[in-house]
Amino acid sequence: MKVVQFTIPVAGDRSIVVQEEKLPHFYNHLHRHKEIQITWIIEGTGTLIAGNYMQPFKAGEVYLLGANQPHLFKSDPVYFDQRRKKKVQALSLFFNPVQFTQTVLSLPETKNIKRLIEQSSMGLQVPAASAKKIIAEMLLVKEAKQAYILAAFLHLLQTLSSIKGNRILASASTHYSISDTEGLRMNDVYRYTMEHYTDQIKLKEIAGVAHLTVQAFCRYFKKHTRKTYISFVNEIRINEACKKMTGADVTSISSIAYETGFSSAVSFNRVFKQVTGVSPSRYITDYRQQVN
Repeated sequence: MKVVQFTIPVAGDRSIVVQEEKLPHFYNHLHRHKEIQITWIIEGTGTLIAGNYMQPFKAGEVYLLGANQPHLFKSDPVYFDQRRKKKVQALSLFFNPVQFTQTVLSLPETKNIKRLIEQSSMGLQVPAASAKKIIAEMLLVKEAKQAYILAAFLHLLQTLSSIKGNRILASASTHYSISDTEGLRMNDVYRYTMEHYTDQIKLKEIAGVAHLTVQAFCRYFKKHTRKTYISFVNEIRINEACKKMTGADVTSISSIAYETGFSSAVSFNRVFKQVTGVSPSRYITDYRQQVN
């Protein structure tokens, strides 16, 4: 399956497409496609952007991304350093919800699956407690042949629909009105921000990346993400801070604040609590308790 900007053409001779990725890093552009995507991160870490939502991702997690939902699995910078010889790996299943709704899902026995598809429009994350079961069923779909693929896939969807605690990711409308041209512009904005988040990015600077005036850019960004650009930058910084605080070589909180682009530890603590709901020290304590 060739992935291009905001479009994934799918072979017409199959209703479920299985894609395995073993690459130095994940596809590095914001993109969307008409198919719903179920992805298991086998190896790799980074930041997931799904609609207007953003969070770190790691191995062992399973995500369901909605049809036409702009998304990006942005690998951490270490995966772009060829000297490190790092690799990522994922297994993804793609299916067209319109095609399924008009055929198999038109049957009354599939009402729970249809509800799952409706919920998927903003993206879902499978809870950790259920991830292993979903992964096992994804592998069955991968290995199945002919009509058995359909049977295994329906079983997977039924299991997904019965899970309690699937977490909704994005908070924006389920209807994505971004054109391909706007998608390319938003991709440029996202990439520039994620590459320069440690700098003090001025609105005039990022508006120039989007080829807009400052006022037009602020309206444009708020319209498509339902948040201000400053909030978006701060979320990126806090996501990176969370990775550093849960890494093997944890430095002091004040050092992490400066490493992620904050001008002071005071502003870092304030923004961290706004984004995560807890203080940095509480976040570290909670993480260590979970690991232990």
